[in-house]
Amino acid sequence: MSKYQVNQKGYYGPFGGAYIPEMLYPNVEELQQQYLSIIEDPSFKEEFEQLLRDYVGRPSPLYPAKRLSEKYGTNIFLKREDLNHTGAHKINNTIGQILLAEKLGKKRIIAETGAGQHGVATATVCALKGLECVVYMGEIDIQRQAPNVARMKMMGATVIAATSGSKTLKDATNEALRDWINNPVDTHYIIGSVVGPHPYPDMVARFQSIISEETRKQLLEKTGKATPDIVMACVGGGSNAAGMFYHFLDDEDVQIIAVEAAGHGVDSGESAATTQLGQEGVLHGSRSILMQTEDGQVIEPYSISAGLDYPGIGPQHAWLFKSGRGTYVSATDEEAMNAGLLLTKLEGIIPAIESSHALAHLEKMTFKGDETVVICLSGRGDKDLDNYMKYFGF
Repeated sequence: MSKYQVNQKGYYGPFGGAYIPEMLYPNVEELQQQYLSIIEDPSFKEEFEQLLRDYVGRPSPLYPAKRLSEKYGTNIFLKREDLNHTGAHKINNTIGQILLAEKLGKKRIIAETGAGQHGVATATVCALKGLECVVYMGEIDIQRQAPNVARMKMMGATVIAATSGSKTLKDATNEALRDWINNPVDTHYIIGSVVGPHPYPDMVARFQSIISEETRKQLLEKTGKATPDIVMACVGGGSNAAGMFYHFLDDEDVQIIAVEAAGHGVDSGESAATTQLGQEGVLHGSRSILMQTEDGQVIEPYSISAGLDYPGIGPQHAWLFKSGRGTYVSATDEEAMNAGLLLTKLEGIIPAIESSHALAHLEKMTFKGDETVVICLSGRGDKDLDNYMKYFGF
């Protein structure tokens, strides 16, 4: 078994586990006992793959970005998750989890969302399957991601504002967990990232691993070699990165780079660069690295990107960072916004601000010229046009 994947007790090295209130134990134990047998069943796999193909539009292209490659003097490929139905990688996981919920006999689905992409993806699959959908979203995120809120409501979802704390993703997650505690029998909680109690980090990573599975095949076809020299992705909780890295973790010659959101600067007091600012602790049901005060209170994160302002990272990412397998860096708001605009002008692709953080790190890298670099373009920028317009004064 890979030393970078979850062990039988739900841990990645010292990180992971299921730190949950007693009321949630039956829900989580049910998932722990059944998720692997369900998702490895041939009939599950067949429906999952059919929906990814015919509904989501997979495989997503691996695009050789020629003008971007010329600028940085190397060979850059973009894994185009932005071209999926709903505009991001999130749909890979929600399709998997809605099928799992059906197998478990659940009739009601809840979710949390930050940028709204996971909320949209959850509302989408609930409409597809005719299940009740409730999405918790921070009050601030509702304001800055209005188009996604409208999409969710059009698909029949109920969107509930989280009005406590920073009124963003952390608080939406808290509200969703409270709901689950109150509705344990008929409700499945579709967590959108590789966070939460075991088995969620592993389960979400497995559903997202289609990203790197396809990338290996596509690279082999395009370059004659299944592995890149460098693979990069942005990280909030870290689901697109977990999927992008999944099938390269044991290829030690593949350099893994994860880019967090530095906000106004790592030391500005307004940042979400968890690995640089955080300490080990427990958040939302798992042991990981999170931004916290000396007495263990969560520090409010900040990023211009609604999808990256999470105060922790998934336990697998914490282990990749701690073990040295992955390099965890950060990009500021300014660096990310400029990188997003650059890609738009060079390639005619408007990326989500989340994805722009990964692109921004190219400015800080030195290339020999013959490397193969794969960047996960996790989402498209339609939802962020208002932010781009305000930032650049268009």
